[in-house]
Amino acid sequence: MTAGTDRLPVAGLCALALAGFVTILTEALPAGLLPQIGATLGVSEGSAGQWITVYALGSLAAAIPLTAATRSWRRRPLLLFAIIGFAIANLVTAVTTSFIIALVGRFIGGVSAGLLWALLAGYATRIAPPALSGRAMAIAMSGTPLALSVGIPAGTFLGMLMGWQLAFGLLSAVALMLAIWILAVVPDFDGETRADRPSLAQVFKIPGVRPVLMVTFSFVLAHNILYTYVAPLLDQLRLVGQADRVLLAFGGAAVAGILVTGVLIDRWLRPLTIASIALFLLSSVTLAWAGGMPILIYGSAMVWGLAFGGAATLFQTASARAAGPSADVAQAMIVTVWNAAIAGGALAGGVLLDRVGAGILPWAGFTVLIVAAWAEMSGRAKRPLS
Repeated sequence: MTAGTDRLPVAGLCALALAGFVTILTEALPAGLLPQIGATLGVSEGSAGQWITVYALGSLAAAIPLTAATRSWRRRPLLLFAIIGFAIANLVTAVTTSFIIALVGRFIGGVSAGLLWALLAGYATRIAPPALSGRAMAIAMSGTPLALSVGIPAGTFLGMLMGWQLAFGLLSAVALMLAIWILAVVPDFDGETRADRPSLAQVFKIPGVRPVLMVTFSFVLAHNILYTYVAPLLDQLRLVGQADRVLLAFGGAAVAGILVTGVLIDRWLRPLTIASIALFLLSSVTLAWAGGMPILIYGSAMVWGLAFGGAATLFQTASARAAGPSADVAQAMIVTVWNAAIAGGALAGGVLLDRVGAGILPWAGFTVLIVAAWAEMSGRAKRPLS
């Protein structure tokens, strides 16, 4: 189905959503298994958390250069190239006993993620009717909350029960099956002609692009300071061994967040973004004061999930609207900023965890979110998020 019809191409959008699912699960699955990974490979939990840092660095390094270098390529082969990269990365992670080799595999996965995220938003809007672009984006981005709500809790449980290597091996198999599905249901498109290609500097200067990047970086940095080290944080809060259940609560609320976003985004992009920042701030300060009270901890996780569920859709839609025909390049910039924040969150959180303790993490996230709130409310993001 093409953008010329008045109905959404659901099968193709669901394939894109599964691609996002694989991407997020590959990225974040270590967060729930840091103690097991560290024990197997003989490293600290803070060091194991650098799996997420290296993955993010791969995306950070690859997103803009790869997107710029492949702008003339046909879109579906490029999408398949990224999916096969996930299969290879997760297979390497599953079979190696070397922490260094695992880091190499994680970097390959990050490179694949950088390319895929740059393609995903533009692909979703290109195969959908223009009037339904926001809903198409929401469906394509639904893989993120589904990975958080179903994939990561299930993967964490499986990793605890049968070993983390099996979880990554199964993820490699899912990526291979996804490649077959994409060949069956996702249409192919031409790349850009040389005349259609503004420079990276020109795209960066488009009104609205830079404010979205600033809000995105602050929000995602706060998220990853907390999410990467959720297992040791929960141990500190006296919920030892409950990471899978807390992540399930987080992810279930994230699904609700993406559903609300999908319904409202075409009319209420800016208010939804403000609400997401406010809810995340509330969750962070509650986690900081929760102590050992499970009802507050689970409630905070759900509020956090609700705030985060639609975030990728909100930021990528704002970027695509601001950039117009240069959406793929603007998405590559979002990917770069997003993964800089992931790497920064994993790195900063690891340092804080090892030197201060897990109790400081909610306060660190809260502080960074104040920056996101200031950027939003000061009017810097007013144009793209209106």
